[in-house]
Amino acid sequence: MERLKDKVAIVTGGAGGIGSAIVRAYANEGAKVAIVDVNKDQGEALSQSLNADGHDTIFIQTDLTKKEQLKMCVDKVVEHYHQIDVLVNNAHASRLKGFLEITDEDLALSMDTGFYATFYLCQLAIPYLKETQGNIINFGSGAAIKGDVNQGAYAVSKEAIRGLTRVLANEFGKDHINVNIISPIAYSDGVDQWRKANPEYYEKVVNGIPLQKFGDIDEDIAPVAVFLASKESKYITGQTFMVDGGSIKLY
Repeated sequence: MERLKDKVAIVTGGAGGIGSAIVRAYANEGAKVAIVDVNKDQGEALSQSLNADGHDTIFIQTDLTKKEQLKMCVDKVVEHYHQIDVLVNNAHASRLKGFLEITDEDLALSMDTGFYATFYLCQLAIPYLKETQGNIINFGSGAAIKGDVNQGAYAVSKEAIRGLTRVLANEFGKDHINVNIISPIAYSDGVDQWRKANPEYYEKVVNGIPLQKFGDIDEDIAPVAVFLASKESKYITGQTFMVDGGSIKLY
């Protein structure tokens, strides 16, 4: 049985990494998926590949830092599919820097692609999610919860997203919109590059994960996003799901 049959999902940062894993998982569960990303070549290639296998996806090239493009994105999804059931705010760009070295540009990059994109896309999508009693899945970070050094701009944006998530869960629960957070540790292309550049630190991080490994984007992270988009999670909202191998325990 396809758990997301005929649902329409928007996935930001959907062309690569965790976003692409969620896109593939949603398509395999019967969803129609709007792949939203700034990377045109990668996004179109993924959409074409999935459609060739009988799935229904579209690619919408979007610069998340531009509010007018966010509206264009949502308008295109509604024009094409006539509804929105799931919004996944996965995309986020940020730079690692010590706190005293963070510039206005660094902070703007993290806030614009992370918090503000999430904020505005939620505003734009919620009227449609009310109609479908849909789901919002935002992304947090253990680095923000722990307060990792050199992550000031990233942590500010990620924790702002967690605060917003709780507000939306409370405000729109009456409309049967579920709003939750996934906070992952996953092995992606970016992590692979970081591992090669910092092998000793990588091993230290792995050793600090109780399950002793980074999560697999397809096997470990995407299934949680499927669950949170399905009817199985209809009585769960305002929660942070630590999909991190046990690294952080929220009590």
